[in-house]
Amino acid sequence: MMKKQLAVLALLLWLILIIGFMLLAGTLDLEIFFVLWLIGILVIAELTSDVSAFPGYMRYLRYIIACGVVVFGIIVAVKIVEILNK
Repeated sequence: MMKKQLAVLALLLWLILIIGFMLLAGTLDLEIFFVLWLIGILVIAELTSDVSAFPGYMRYLRYIIACGVVVFGIIVAVKIVEILNK
């Protein structure tokens, strides 16, 4: 249970850090925030995963990561289309 709580705390601190830097830079961009969130959750999922045990919450975390990767692909596709239309 401790590993799960540390993962949530680390992700929360990562998101606060992202928002803080975005506010300092004066650019609140949802796409950049989403990509950095996805990077953070991927790192935390990799650090908390265990080869010998597979907790139930990791299955749900993989679903969230899969949805995030799909949304990331959509963001990249939209950006490519924007570049090609210029």
